[in-house]
Amino acid sequence: MHGEGTFLSARKESKVTMDAINGRHFLNDQITPRQQLEVPSMLRAAYSAVNHLAKSEPILSVESAKWNKGRLVQWAVDLGIEKLIQTGKWPFDYRWRYFERPTGKYLEVRMSHSAMTVSQTDDPTKQPRNVCFRENKRLNSQWLLPLRELEDEAHIDGLPHILLLHGHQELGFAHFAIPHPQHSLGYIHRTGNLMRLPHEVTSELPSVEETDEEATMSLKEDIERWRRDHGDR
Repeated sequence: MHGEGTFLSARKESKVTMDAINGRHFLNDQITPRQQLEVPSMLRAAYSAVNHLAKSEPILSVESAKWNKGRLVQWAVDLGIEKLIQTGKWPFDYRWRYFERPTGKYLEVRMSHSAMTVSQTDDPTKQPRNVCFRENKRLNSQWLLPLRELEDEAHIDGLPHILLLHGHQELGFAHFAIPHPQHSLGYIHRTGNLMRLPHEVTSELPSVEETDEEATMSLKEDIERWRRDHGDR
């Protein structure tokens, strides 16, 4: 496949020899703790709007509508993320992309060296169900794996993938997570429950190791080199 050799060569020629990228450090580099703090209030507002709409519209009180409440939540959260970006609270970009089969579109948020999508789930310890577009995106998490775990034909076709996970019928949790390329292995890194974060960022975050900082910078250089060879995806 086009580009696999370029990806592996870039990793092997990195200035830093590393077992793996620190997932927590990379995620915090892409979405800072302060930016993560915008998520709980956005999600609460989205879920509240859906509950209010469901109570005020009789058509949404039928049993079939109750079982499809997740669709309303999805749209409300997508709107909330759009507003975070449009108001400048999140200094990112976004675009709407077609599913593998063009039956609809999903929201993709673009950070400097990664891309984020949103998934509702009833179990945040497991990856969401294995649909095509998520499968393709999670393979891009190979960027963060140690070289010894990469196959000679490892395929990269985009930026490292970050998921925003949140509850389905009820808002009990929210996490940012980097999915492992192998679905059954869950996540390379997953934050704590964002719904339990304090309202202000404190200095209690774990300190950053110098090697983690260096490895993340090296990874970003690899991604920039890959982008030059393949164009933005």
